[in-house]
Order: sequence, then C-alpha cells, then structure tokens
Amino acid sequence: QVQLVESGGGSVQPVGSLTLSCAASGFITEYYVIGWFRQAPGKEREGVSAITSTDGNTYYTDSVKGRFTISRDRAKNTVYLQMTTLKPEDTAVYYCNLAEIRGNYWGQGTQVTVSS
Repeated sequence: QVQLVESGGGSVQPVGSLTLSCAASGFITEYYVIGWFRQAPGKEREGVSAITSTDGNTYYTDSVKGRFTISRDRAKNTVYLQMTTLKPEDTAVYYCNLAEIRGNYWGQGTQVTVSS
C-alpha cells in the first residue's frame, strides 16, 4: 500500500507563490508517475502536472505552463509543485496522485486559495 501526504497549501494573493509537497511512503515500485490534480468547486478534477520516476519527464496542463514547476527528490520519494504568478482561477483543492502498475493512489488534498 502507498500513502501520500501533501503539505504546503494555503491562501495567497494574486501573482503570489506557493510550493506544494507530497511525500510518498509504503511499498513503491521503481516505475511510476507522480503528480498533481486539482478540483475547483463545481468543476471536474483535472490533471495539473506530473513527473516520471525514472527519467524525470514532465507534463503540464496548458494553463500552468511557464508558471508551475514540478520536481522530485527520489531519495525522499517526495514531489514538489512550485507555483508562481498564481491567479484566482488556480483556486482549488490540489491532490497528489501516484500511478503505478498496481494501481492509482491519492492524497487527502490540500486547499489553495488565490484571492485579493
């Protein structure tokens, strides 16, 4: 079983920055994709960014390209999402996700609120 624990959410003004962290624990296979989804009120959950465990290939949804950066610390099994130039439309609950051959795992979610 894999456990994911997120941290780093909060409230920030527009054009501010936040960094989210997700620490994975438990039995984790060598090959996986880990990243972030978000869900705003009344909207479907969407993929935001992801990174592969081995070669570090990254993915970003169009709306965050150039503003968000995903990175990983393989030794700590931790992934980070650095968010800059935040906009009100980035307000959502952000969920960490790890996908590997045995299944799909989710964190409990962390709230990010961008408001003046």
